[in-house]
Amino acid sequence: MQEQNKEQTPELNPDQEALLQDAGTADTPPAIETPPEEALESTPSLEELLRQAELRAEEHHDAWLRAKAETENVRRRAQEDISKAHKFGAEKFASDLLAVKDTLEMALADTNPDSLRSGVELTLKNLVSAFEKAAIVEVNPVGEKFDPHRHQAMAMIDSDQPANTVVQVFQKGYLIADRTLRPAMVAVAKAKDA
Repeated sequence: MQEQNKEQTPELNPDQEALLQDAGTADTPPAIETPPEEALESTPSLEELLRQAELRAEEHHDAWLRAKAETENVRRRAQEDISKAHKFGAEKFASDLLAVKDTLEMALADTNPDSLRSGVELTLKNLVSAFEKAAIVEVNPVGEKFDPHRHQAMAMIDSDQPANTVVQVFQKGYLIADRTLRPAMVAVAKAKDA
């Protein structure tokens, strides 16, 4: 019987025999080491890892939804603010003009010619005050060099002044915050013939 076992067992070289003897006996295969129970409990299973990943994914999805909703709210509020600014942007200026309207009505209601003039003067004073509060500046460019951004040339006339100098204003211009609201209509000096 031992001879039969020897015939079935393959020949081993000396290194293989040494390994088998270190692992146990030459006839029995080496035992596979299993990790202790404590090590198995501390390593999460695939199901546990999947569950944790799904929870994190759900948290990230919730955070993304909240951020998206917040962004939509900010965009909507900004659109409402812009709409209100367009709608009520002239409110302060309009309230300043109400005083001008009141003085015009009072001037027209009085039949005395002297009070009519004083009413018109008071109206003009109120209008100038409203313009100052709204940063509207009057442009009366007589004697200035012609500026096509602020002046509109209506005519060229002979003058003793240098060429392209404003010599007459037909209608005053206005600026609002350094932007031309209405250009001044002017006459400009012609170049002198040599």
